[in-house]
Amino acid sequence: VQLQAFGGGLVQAGGSLRLSCAASRSGGARAWFRQAPGKAREGISCISSSDDSTRYADSVKGRFTVSRDNAKNVVYLQMNDLKSEDTAVYYCAASTSISPITVMAHHLLSWPYDYWGQGTLVTVSS
Repeated sequence: VQLQAFGGGLVQAGGSLRLSCAASRSGGARAWFRQAPGKAREGISCISSSDDSTRYADSVKGRFTVSRDNAKNVVYLQMNDLKSEDTAVYYCAASTSISPITVMAHHLLSWPYDYWGQGTLVTVSS
């Protein structure tokens, strides 16, 4: 599966952005991770392949929304009320070999995901 993330950019604090992740084929749970300068990669959101259930890290819960358009093989991350601490490179990932239940139980970890897209930079100015 090839993944391509796009939609990043510069936004003021309190603003919104929508990231997209296009996949070369359907199937598999999808997740968004991010990595801020000098910090470890952080799992922030996941959407299941079986029932479109979602999970969020506490740091983005209530502000970010993940969704998918299966017809287009695209997953979105709507980011609202952005804060300076949201500045990071955002990556999308896909899990095609792990059961949906297992992926959702470990959605914030990297190991369930076997395909990764290139990152897209989000910069939030205060």
